[in-house]
Amino acid sequence: MTPAGYSQADSTLAPYKRFHGFPPAKLLLPDSSSYFTKNDLPKKSKVMILLFNPGCEHCRHETDEIIKQIDRFSEVQIVMATFMPFDTMMVFRKEFKLAEYKNITVVKDVHFFLPAFYQIRNLPFQAFYNREKELISVFEGSMSIEKMLAELNK
Repeated sequence: MTPAGYSQADSTLAPYKRFHGFPPAKLLLPDSSSYFTKNDLPKKSKVMILLFNPGCEHCRHETDEIIKQIDRFSEVQIVMATFMPFDTMMVFRKEFKLAEYKNITVVKDVHFFLPAFYQIRNLPFQAFYNREKELISVFEGSMSIEKMLAELNK
């Protein structure tokens, strides 16, 4: 006998498990008037989405480590997204001098799209996409640079 609701099993999967492309999110850019979408991604780059909270020590440490080894991410577009207040995001962006890195885009998820899309429980959170913008994997919690690069090279 089939359990009740069994035919609905796929609808209970997190959206990223059903939709394997880059999320259809509209993310507010630091100019506070324009948005970043999939269409803004460089055509030939791999992508890492990094969801962070500016006050999270693990997020801060991971950002610092990425910056120290930014040359190893030369073929990766890093989209750093937060759902925390815009002014907090801007202080974080300035503190880490993120505007200086052409392959790092800091955005605010004003619609809280990404936490629901990925069903996030812990930060930092990483989602890795290949050059075709297809999902490779996701990871919750702190991650070493070596592990990030290994995921991006799958």
